[in-house]
Parts: sequence; C-alpha cells; structure tokens
Amino acid sequence: MTTAARLAVPPKPPRTRLRIVGWIVAALLISAHVAAWSATEISLSALAEGATGMGEFLSEAIPPDLSGEVLAERASAAVVTLWIGLLGTTLSIPGSLVLALLATRGTAPAWIYQAARGVLSFLRAVPDVVFALIFVTAVGLGPFPGVLALVFHNVGVMGKLWAETLEDADPGPAQALRSAGAGRVQVAAHALLPVVTPQLVGLLLYRFDVNVRSSLVLGLVGAGGIGFLINQAIQLFQFDEMLTHILVVLVLIVAVDQLSALIRRLLGSTS
Repeated sequence: MTTAARLAVPPKPPRTRLRIVGWIVAALLISAHVAAWSATEISLSALAEGATGMGEFLSEAIPPDLSGEVLAERASAAVVTLWIGLLGTTLSIPGSLVLALLATRGTAPAWIYQAARGVLSFLRAVPDVVFALIFVTAVGLGPFPGVLALVFHNVGVMGKLWAETLEDADPGPAQALRSAGAGRVQVAAHALLPVVTPQLVGLLLYRFDVNVRSSLVLGLVGAGGIGFLINQAIQLFQFDEMLTHILVVLVLIVAVDQLSALIRRLLGSTS
C-alpha cells in the first residue's frame, strides 16, 4: 500500500474510540469484581444457611430488656460515649489547626508544608481502632484510651479537611496583605481564618458526629462507653440487653444529629 493510500484512510471517529475505552473499562471492572468476590469468599448458600441462626438471634433479642435498672446503666454508658466523642473532637482542635496552617500553601515554607502533609497522612492512615488498641495497651481499659485514639486520628482527618478549605479560600485578602508586607502568620490570622471560619466550624460539627459514632466502635476494643457493654452482652449471649444498648445508641445519635443541625442553623442565621 502506497503512502498516499495510507494517508487516505480516515481515522477512527471519536465515538468509536470512546466505545472501545468503555468496553475496556467495563471488562476491567467486571474482572475486579470477580476477583473480589472470590477473595472475600462470598457465599449465597452460606447466607441462606445462616438465616435460621439469624432468626434464633432475633427471637432471643426481641423484646429488648427495658427494665429501669438496665436502662439507667445503659444511659450512663451512652453519656460516657458522648463525652469520648466530644473530647476527642475538641482536644484535637489545636493540633488540627496548627497542622492545617502548616499544610496550606503560602502559609509555611515548602519543606514544612511537605512535612505537615506527611504527618496528616500518617495520622489519617492509621484507623482510630488501631490507635485505641495501642492506647488500651499503654494506659489500660476505659474511656481515656478512646479519647486519645480519637484525638490522634481526628487531627489527621480534620487537619486535612481544614487545610483544603484554607487553600480554597478567596486569595484576594491574602494577596493584599502580602503586598503590604505582612508575614505568614499575619496573613493566616487576618486574611485566611476570618474568611473560612464558618466552613471550619461546619467541618468540626461533622467530625463531632463521626467521632460519637466512632467512640461506640472503640468501646468494642475496651475503650469504654456503651460499645464496651454491647461487646460484653454479645459475649454473654444476652441479646435482649444488646438490643437495649442499640436502642439507647440510636437515641444518642439522633440527639447528636439534632444538636448539630441546630448549631448549624444558628451559625447560618448569624453569618
């Protein structure tokens, strides 16, 4: 075939290329799901065989134990869970703010920026449950290791969220202060933080919601609160009390959601 003939062949239209790419992506996704299905040992027959056991579990759990003594103890444990989530959130604010400012472009030298990003990535990569296991080993069982675990993990998550919010802020005020000779700290204090404070508070409330739920899970590994009682009830096959714990947790979560929504509405009305 001559060169002219080869040049005369029209290229494949873009739609054909997109269709080919689509089929390739679909094939890769299907292959990934097949591999994941095999690796996770998913078995529909095992699920069907477990239906009988699930029925027995539900028959033992319903009705829940709603006696006054049980409810009083569980309510007290739920309050401890709330305090774990609250302290795990508020005590992480200073570390989150400092690392967020250091991990924001323009507020710190390049090497500090990279180091702060690395610290945030590490704290975020280690699950709060792993932190809880470490601190339970270090300081013993109870709510204290749960608070420490949430503080460390939340610094990583909230610091990352706050850093992204600071970088997305309107650059105008910061540039004006820099042109007037302001330093990095002055730019952060007088240009960045005042602009994004509502967003930072909103993210803080979101993390408070998450941390209250996380403190429940931390109780399963010995970090106190009502999660510890849920684990204890499961181990003792007291499924009616376990269901009582779950109902108390449901009330706690709904209350926290309503409180967060109220604070957001108040902040929205004052901004």
